[in-house]
Amino acid sequence: MKMHDGEVDIDARVVRRLVAVQFPRFGDLPVHAVRSTGTVNAIYRLGDRLCARLPRVREWEGDLEKEWLWLPRLAPHVTLRIPEPVERGRPDDAYPFAWAIFDWIEGRPYADDLVADERRAATDLARFVRELRGTETGDGVPRGGRRPLRDLDEATRAAIAASGAVVDIGASAAAWERALDAPVWDGTPVWIHTDLLRPNLLVDGGRLRAVIDFGGMGAGDPAADVVPAWSVFGAAGRAVYREALAVDDGTWERARGYALHQAAMIIPYYAETNPDFVAVAARTVEQVLADVRA
Repeated sequence: MKMHDGEVDIDARVVRRLVAVQFPRFGDLPVHAVRSTGTVNAIYRLGDRLCARLPRVREWEGDLEKEWLWLPRLAPHVTLRIPEPVERGRPDDAYPFAWAIFDWIEGRPYADDLVADERRAATDLARFVRELRGTETGDGVPRGGRRPLRDLDEATRAAIAASGAVVDIGASAAAWERALDAPVWDGTPVWIHTDLLRPNLLVDGGRLRAVIDFGGMGAGDPAADVVPAWSVFGAAGRAVYREALAVDDGTWERARGYALHQAAMIIPYYAETNPDFVAVAARTVEQVLADVRA
C-alpha cells in the first residue's frame, strides 16, 4: 500500500534493473525488500553488505544528496556507526528519481526487549548527540529542524483532534498548550539529526550501535535531538538522557512540544498505511503525557 500522493512504483524487479544497468559489478547480488516503518525511502538489500535506498516521492530526492555530501564529513566525529554512501544512482526509464547504494548496517530498530540497559543506551545516544553538536558547522551546512512551536499550532491541534482513536485528546491538547509557553529558541545553530526515532536507531547485541536516516540533518535548534527523551526512552532512560545532555528547562519544554507535534502528525497520516509507525508515535505521546504528569 502506498503511503503518499505521487509515490512511484518500486519493487525488486526495478531495483535489479537499476543495479544491473548502472552498477554491473553488483548485478549478480540477490535483491530483497527490507520490511520497515520507513516512510521516505524504499530499502532493498543487495547481497550481505549493501542496500539500495530509493525515494518514494520526488520531494525527498534531495535528502539522499544531502546524505551523500555530509555523512562522510560527519562520520569521523561520531562514535556510533552511521551510513556510508557507496554509489549514486541516476534516474532512468525504470525509476524517475536519483537513488543511492549504501553499506548495510547490521542491527534491529530500537525496542525495549532488544536493549540490555536503557540507561546505557541513553548514555550512548547522548554521547552521539554531543559529538554531533560539537562538529563544526561551516559554510554550506543546510538548515535543519522544525519551525517554532507557535507556527505549528494549527496543524498540531488538528492532528491531535484526528488521533482520538489512539491517544487521549484532552490530555494531549493540554500538553500542547503547555509546550506553547516554552521559550522560543534564539541560540547558535548546531548539527542536529532531527529524526531520532526508534526506527532510526539500530541495536545489536543488546547495545545501541548505529544511527540511520539522516535526510533531515542540518544546523539548527539543539532541542530537536532532545526528542528521544520521549520518542525512544522511558522514565529511567529519559532522566539519564537529560542529565547527560545538561538540558535546561526551556529546551526541555520546547523539545517535549516537538516530540508531541511529530507524533501527533504521524498518527492520522499513517493510520491506514503504516500502523507499526503509528504505534511508535502513540508510544511517544504516552511518554509525553507521563512526563507531564510526573
